[in-house]
Amino acid sequence: MSTFLCFHVFLLFLAVCAVRDCHPGCRCEVESFGLFDSFSLTSVDCSGVGPDVTPIPIPLDTSFLGLSSNSIRTVTDSMLAGPGYTTLASLDLSSNLISKVDSKAFSRLRYLETLDLSHNSLDELADGCFSGLPLAEVDLSDNRLQELGLNIFTVRGRGRPVIVDVSNNLVRAVSRNPHTSPPNLQSLTLAGNQLEAVPRLQGVPLRYLNLDRNPISRIERDSFVELKDLVHLSLSSLPQLSTIQPHSFRDLHNLQVLDLSNNTKLTSLNSDVFHGLVSLKELNLSNSGVMSLPNNILSHMPSLRSITLRENVSCRRTQKQEQFHRHIGLPKSNKILTCDVTGIIS
Repeated sequence: MSTFLCFHVFLLFLAVCAVRDCHPGCRCEVESFGLFDSFSLTSVDCSGVGPDVTPIPIPLDTSFLGLSSNSIRTVTDSMLAGPGYTTLASLDLSSNLISKVDSKAFSRLRYLETLDLSHNSLDELADGCFSGLPLAEVDLSDNRLQELGLNIFTVRGRGRPVIVDVSNNLVRAVSRNPHTSPPNLQSLTLAGNQLEAVPRLQGVPLRYLNLDRNPISRIERDSFVELKDLVHLSLSSLPQLSTIQPHSFRDLHNLQVLDLSNNTKLTSLNSDVFHGLVSLKELNLSNSGVMSLPNNILSHMPSLRSITLRENVSCRRTQKQEQFHRHIGLPKSNKILTCDVTGIIS
């Protein structure tokens, strides 16, 4: 019994030392888990310390590192190396001046799941900079990115050619490198960049995608090809968006929320735009240029619950009871859209 107590005291001593060794200007918090708090993880917040904070020594059990608002300009591999970084699961580099990220800057962070690079000055990302990482959530909002593709998640195999597939008018690079694993990304935020087209991210298991506030003028057919896991798609506040081609969303069979609000140049929507959205429940068109909806819209969206058109104007799916059906002997029920204002359905 005494041996067990001594071991428990030793673990507490290690936790206290982790906080005591916190870098000057940083804030460290220890959270304990398990039986008798036998397991702990440390959160280190070094935001606002200054550009000279990196490279920074951190406790061995660090799970979160915050480096926001430090005027950092370049992220190199030497900045994120050393004891403690091997257990890092979340990294915040937001609100800096970052314009460059070296291709191997994150290569040692083998357990990194969440990365925040928002509010920086990135206009491009090096090929393979996220390769091999178990990233589930990435925030790249409010940067200067003009394009983004699968190349940031993969590395070309050394000495192995890359096949270019131009079938179906899609250009796709397929690496023959057998050691390249597909990304595990589930949430990607690209709001407030300089993207003029929807990035090609086919095959990525995204569940959430945000493309708000980009200069996208058209959404082409099959823009979201193979994004079958997507549940929430936000295309709000696109100042140039005027056209959405039919079948643009046809692969999004699991999409439940589609946000098309604040797109004032978008004035009409063909019913075939919504082809394939069999799971869609919420459609937001508030403060857009769309004034009416096609009368067969529910044929493409059988799960739809509500549409928001503008302030105090919305449509809901209801059941319309028809007259007695002489062949079956029961009233026939049809799904219809009921709107707050007449003349919305045309």
